[in-house]
Amino acid sequence: MGMKTKIALGAVVGIAVIGALSANAGDGDGGAKSGDRTSASAGEKQDGAGADGTKTDGAKADGAKTDGAKTDGASEAKPAEDKAAEKVSQAEQFKAFVQKNGTPKEKDAVSHVTKVQGADEQNDILDAADVYTDFTGGIMGSGTGPAKLIASAFADWKDSENGLVTIYDADGELLGNGQF
Repeated sequence: MGMKTKIALGAVVGIAVIGALSANAGDGDGGAKSGDRTSASAGEKQDGAGADGTKTDGAKADGAKTDGAKTDGASEAKPAEDKAAEKVSQAEQFKAFVQKNGTPKEKDAVSHVTKVQGADEQNDILDAADVYTDFTGGIMGSGTGPAKLIASAFADWKDSENGLVTIYDADGELLGNGQF
């Protein structure tokens, strides 16, 4: 084989490997919300009969047609509750989990957490999360012991095949890390 052929073959193999990795890292996490779907299930066909054989062309059970407007307050309240749950920061979700399930020492350590990044999206290939605290002094400071407790509590909160959580102090210096 010539040199140009080897380079071209190497490039094709490299592109194929990157394509396979990116296909696995896509948003096909299996836990998609029902609102994120693009196709209708058997019971939600838009133009034919539902799964039970009833007509699903927009007619209500009593025969009245709907125009897509919401008719009761309960259906408007649910999206507002979902948005409120999404607006809770990752740090607050983590703190709430530890307050419910953690040991007293973990609760004390996690009370110093100010910010959590990277905990919401996982692909089990290379998950990395960062936890920021209000400790000072870097790796030689007093925050290294609590950082191990924070990493342990984080591993209880989130689970990944290949995850790494890194704990930082108030100045962005490394305090510790752990697998989750």
